[in-house]
Amino acid sequence: MLSQLQLTGRDRSHLIEWRPGHWLQPEVAQAMEHMSQAAHHAGIDLQPVSTYRDCQRQLAIWNSKWLGQRPILDINSRPLDINQLSEQQKLLAILTWSALPGASRHHWGTDLDVYDADAVNNCPEKFQLIPQEYAQGGPCHNLACWLDNNAQHFGFFRPYQHYSGGVAAEPWHLSHKACAQKMQSQLSLATLQQCIEELDILGKEAILANLPEIYRRFIQLDTEANHP
Repeated sequence: MLSQLQLTGRDRSHLIEWRPGHWLQPEVAQAMEHMSQAAHHAGIDLQPVSTYRDCQRQLAIWNSKWLGQRPILDINSRPLDINQLSEQQKLLAILTWSALPGASRHHWGTDLDVYDADAVNNCPEKFQLIPQEYAQGGPCHNLACWLDNNAQHFGFFRPYQHYSGGVAAEPWHLSHKACAQKMQSQLSLATLQQCIEELDILGKEAILANLPEIYRRFIQLDTEANHP
C-alpha cells in the first residue's frame, strides 16, 4: 500500500533508478530489462523517453499551458486559441495531452514512454513524440508493431493506444499492468482532491468543480478493455 505522497508523485522512495535519470518500481524495471533485450534481438533499440515524472514537473507543464506559455492542442494536434476557451474548455483541452498533476500515471513508476533510438537517430527529421512517428512510414512504426505482438508477454499494455474520448492516442506509452492496477485502485477521488487543494495549480477552482468528471474520463481506465 503506497502513501498518498507516493501515489500523487510527491515521494519516489518506492522506486529504483533503472537507467540514469529514469526511475521505476523494481518489478517494472526488471520487466523492462527483459523486454529491451528481446526487442534488441529483433533489431529494435527500445529506449525510454521518460519514466517517473514527479508532481512538481507535471505542475510546471500544467501551469505553463494554462498561461499560454506552451501550446494547447486539439485532438488533431492543432493549436487552440486559449482566449476563445472557457476555463472548463481549457482544462479539458489540456487534459487531452497532459495529465492532471497528482494524477499522472508517470507518478507511479509503472508507466513510461518509449521509442526506437536507432531508428530515430537515423531519421533526418526532428523527433517530436507524435502519433505519426509510430504509424506506417514513421521511424518508430516497427517498434509499434513489435509492441503490438510482444508487450503483453512482459506484462505491459498501452493504456492510450486508441483515443476514446479522454486522453489522446499515445502509442509510445507503456504501462505495467499488474503494478499499475494496484496504483489505480488506490488513487481515490478523495486523495486526488486533497492533492489538488494542496498544490499551487492554476485553474484550481475549475478543476475542483469538474474533478468527478476528470477522474472518470481521464484517470479511471478499464485495463481489461485496453489490454491487447
